[in-house]
Amino acid sequence: MLSKSLQKATQDYRFQIASYAILTFYGYFTIGLSLAVLPIFIHETLGFNTIIAGAVIGSQYIMTFFMRAYAGTIVDKKGPKPAIIISMICFILTGILLWAAFSNSSSPLLALSLLAVSRLLTGCGEGMVGASPINWAILRVGEQHTSTAISYNGIFNYSSMAIGAPLGVLISLHLGNWSIALLTTLVGLIGLITTINKKALYAMSKEVRNSFFSVLKSVAPFGTGLALAGIGFGTISTFITLYYNYKGWENAAICITCFSTMFVLGRFVLTGSINKIGGVKIALYSMLIESVGLLLISFAPTPFVTIIGAAITGLGFSMVFPALGVEAVKSASSANKGAALGAYGLFIDISLGISGPLVGLVAKQFGMNYIFPFSLILVLSGVVVCIFLQKSKRNS
Repeated sequence: MLSKSLQKATQDYRFQIASYAILTFYGYFTIGLSLAVLPIFIHETLGFNTIIAGAVIGSQYIMTFFMRAYAGTIVDKKGPKPAIIISMICFILTGILLWAAFSNSSSPLLALSLLAVSRLLTGCGEGMVGASPINWAILRVGEQHTSTAISYNGIFNYSSMAIGAPLGVLISLHLGNWSIALLTTLVGLIGLITTINKKALYAMSKEVRNSFFSVLKSVAPFGTGLALAGIGFGTISTFITLYYNYKGWENAAICITCFSTMFVLGRFVLTGSINKIGGVKIALYSMLIESVGLLLISFAPTPFVTIIGAAITGLGFSMVFPALGVEAVKSASSANKGAALGAYGLFIDISLGISGPLVGLVAKQFGMNYIFPFSLILVLSGVVVCIFLQKSKRNS
């Protein structure tokens, strides 16, 4: 009887977490829809080079960077609900601007400008929704379930892109790019209605709130490891379609799907290992696995081997965010949890923001064959950071 009662309680808190993480799904589904389409549209339809394509896509993450701090402040002072409402409004506006950009493809500069603004709005939406559902879930089920909340949020995040990326390519081919814009707007609207109908929750801590930059400093060691690990994902998400075109291969979106599928599988299977083994150790092992995947992609002779490499990369990257995230949240007081998650999330935004133009520069200067070896070196640097973090933890 006790066992059944415990099992029911476990299912209940997981269901509660999932009911908030679905908001992440709505947000990142809209991002995933255009993920595999926009680089080709900018490079081939509009005629701009890979650096500009990477910079426009990467501008989303720069805006996300700036919005994370604001989102963390809103969450700690007013709760997560207002932040998510703002994010869904941004996704709705993104869809409208995408439609305008696709409709003006005969005027490349105008279309590119509209896309640039849409990416900034997408970044704003991502920054506001990024950690907010996690905080909302933690307020509902308790801090003891932080690792599960972070993991579930990532599951909904990357499963949304696993579905969204190939779906975006499919409807673009059969219906036209306008269909991506319409679906983006509709999903943002669904997310907005869902958020409005959920009960607002607030942190009741009486502890003093530290400045955001003080919180940022405390999570920076963990965020640095996350940022380096994120370069692998940034390279795949931004350049895999151009890489496939360079190789003369087809169906690049399958790589994103396999990456995201293995990412989700890793989160389901390995979430409990963080509390058992430790966040830093799990992150270190995860980056080593991610490195193996990038090594395979770097020297893959066929699309099939590239897909396997992308899947292994996704499995490796899957646990980096929650593993280091749990350690980052531990470094903050209860009055600064929202700011801590927001500050920690900044580092993945930095990673994804610079990976576009940086890897684009590598492609332009040395060739497309060098982009994944370059990413591999940076992820291995993340392994070194984790080794230092582990040593520091032992000495403390």
